[in-house]
Order: sequence, then C-alpha cells, then structure tokens
Amino acid sequence: MFEYRIALKNAGRISPENIEDYIAAGGYNALIKALQMPPEKIVYELIQSGLRGRGGAGFSTGMKKKFTSEASCILLECMRYIVCNADEGEPGTFKDRIIMEQDPHLLIEGLIIAAYAVGAEKGYIYIRGEYHTSVDMIRKALANAAGHGFLGDNILGSNYSLDIAVKLGAGSYLCGEEFTLLESIEGKRGYPRIKPPYPAEKGLFGMPTLINNVETLCHIPDIILNGADWYKNIGTEKSPGTKIFSISGDVNNPGNFEVEMGLKLRKLIYNLAGGIKDGKKFKAALIGGAAGTFVPQTYLGISMDFESLQEKAFVMGSGAIIVMAEDRSIVDMLHSILRFLGHESCGKCVPCRVGTRQLLMLLEKILAGGPNKSSEIDALLEQSELMAKTSLCPLGQSPVLPIGSALQHFRKDFEHPVKKSGGSILLE
Repeated sequence: MFEYRIALKNAGRISPENIEDYIAAGGYNALIKALQMPPEKIVYELIQSGLRGRGGAGFSTGMKKKFTSEASCILLECMRYIVCNADEGEPGTFKDRIIMEQDPHLLIEGLIIAAYAVGAEKGYIYIRGEYHTSVDMIRKALANAAGHGFLGDNILGSNYSLDIAVKLGAGSYLCGEEFTLLESIEGKRGYPRIKPPYPAEKGLFGMPTLINNVETLCHIPDIILNGADWYKNIGTEKSPGTKIFSISGDVNNPGNFEVEMGLKLRKLIYNLAGGIKDGKKFKAALIGGAAGTFVPQTYLGISMDFESLQEKAFVMGSGAIIVMAEDRSIVDMLHSILRFLGHESCGKCVPCRVGTRQLLMLLEKILAGGPNKSSEIDALLEQSELMAKTSLCPLGQSPVLPIGSALQHFRKDFEHPVKKSGGSILLE
C-alpha cells in the first residue's frame, strides 16, 4: 500500500551476491539497450524524464550529464570521470546502504549507463568507511559484472570501455559534499573547494566529472528501458518518479519506504511507518537530517515533493525523516545537531569554524535561562543567517535550516526550555 518501487524493486527479492538472479529479473537489459543508443540520446532521455538528484540538491540529473559531456578540457590529455557518492553520512539516512547490500548490480548498471552517456573512462564508488558489508557486496558485484562482460574493455562487444574502483571514506560527514569527496579520492584531506568551477567542468584530477548519488543512479536503468514518458507519469509534474524516505525515531515501524513523489507526510508516518509509538501524539518531523528542517503537526498534510516542501520553506534533503513524539524537546534536538555540525566542521573557513561554536554557546545560554533570553534567541538566527551567506560549503550554510524552522514553528520551546522526559533522539 502506497509504495512504488524503482530503486528498491529487487531489495529482499533476489540474492544480491548472485548476478544470475539479477539478470533473470531483467538486469543489465537497460545497459544492452543503452550501448546501442548514441550517448547524447541517453542524456536527452534523462532530461526529458525530469529525474532530479536524490542526494539532496534535487538538480536535474540529465542536465548534469549534459554539462559534463560538453565540458572542454584545459589539458591536452582529457579524461572524463564518473563518481558515485555512497558516503551516506547524513544522520537518519540509511537508504543507500540497503541498495548496496541488497541490490548492488542495479547501482552498477545505472553507473555504467551514466558513464557511457558522458564518455567517462574511469569510475569510482565512494563508500562510507563504516559500511563494511556494503563495501564487500559492491566489490563482489563489480568482479561478477566484469566476469560477465558488463565492465572492462569493449563492454558487450562495443567500443566502450570502463573501469570502476571502490574508494572508502574515513568517517568524515563533510566528505558527502562533492568537492570534499573529490579531494578525498585524490588522496588529500577532505577540504571543500571554491565554486565555480563545478565538477562537471573541473572535478577529479582537474577533469570533467559527473557525480551522482546511489539512489539517483538506480533510476536510470528503468528510464532507459521504459522511456521518459513512462517516468513522467509517476510522481508529480515537476517532481516525477519515486523517492526513498528513511523513517526513524518515535514510530512503530521504522525503515525505508519508496513512494511516488507527492505522497502526504501523514501517510508516510501513519500508514507506512505505523504511527507514533506508545499512542503518543506527533510533535514534529526533522526532514533531511542534521541539515534539514523541522516540520510541525500543522503540516502533516504536506506533499512530499521538491516544490511543495520548498514553497513552505522546508527541504527534502536526503529523505531522512526523524519523527518526534509530543514529549521530545526541539531545543534538545537542535543542541544535538549543533554539537554534531561543530564536531564535523573541517575548520577551513572562519564562518563555519567559529560560527558553529558560537551557535552552540548561544543555545546553551538559552537552555540555562537568564534575563537576555529573547536577544539570544534572535542572535541564534542572525548568526546562522550570516554563516549561510559567508561559509565555504554546505556544512556551514546548513545550520540556518534547523534553527530557522525550529524558531518559526517552536519558538515557545526556546522561551521555556524545560528538558522533557523524552529528551533528544538519535543524534546523540
């Protein structure tokens, strides 16, 4: 009920270690079809489908590929790269892990098609270092794919060749950011770069690079097989397709749920995730993880698509939904978020390095009470807004999202910050 599976269609239904199971389920048919198409036709089909990035930004997947394929190289020896961002570090998000561990070949097939579309000769799957099982499954799947002629030189008798390697993260939340991820692959410390230029123009080793999230790549095979028009009939007009939501917190049935874009938040929480535990009332949902926004009870009827959320100043982010019951404290949750962001700051830029500490200090003053509480609450928002304008990367720019939404919808929690029995949740 309510679920519509594309990226999770094989999860729990086939043996992830048996490539024959995947092939029997129609696997690699999209790759066979794609290799008979001109690369620009694949790019066009993806643009027409309306597929948008599922990692957080929601940018057009097809346009990303168009920019990468058309980028000119400064160096004489030009090589294009493709990178799969599987560094799933956003708190509350666990969808990519399920795909890699239960259907690794779907990811690999989507990655190969995307690489062919942009003319990439080398690919990397950058996996969160703590995901040991995911790493093992992907490595085995890559070896099996190469053994069946789906990877390597002259794939399936074509003139196209591709090699894919696995790179491991080392626990840094920041390495989920695209340029920091590239620095890590290059063997450097994970620091962000100044943009522009963007990866499509000057990415890995200074070459044009396409970066896509795990979930995004898993949509590509079905789009190639069934066509853009088929995909556009799923979801909403401006947010077509499906989205995986990782629901956790105070719910009876936590887990990953893939649904059509536009499904109401209420149905996700009450019909799929089983409602609030112990018969308690819903207080809020933190959507998007630490870099997300707090959604109050009055917006339970909101449609879960890019436009509807943006219209109300919310974000979808990675699709994490951390549900909070009535006895949870928004202030305590925000305190956990700010501690987390401060710990994960790389320290390269002053606004983030100093700003995250100042935000935490301000919030702790609010928790302690005092005569200047109102001015400190206002300063909390002003400081986060300044960081959003001056920080180098999304980590320093993100505190304004949870802070702004918390103050807009739960200001009373800050004016009377009594520690509730439930305390914070999940991020401690």
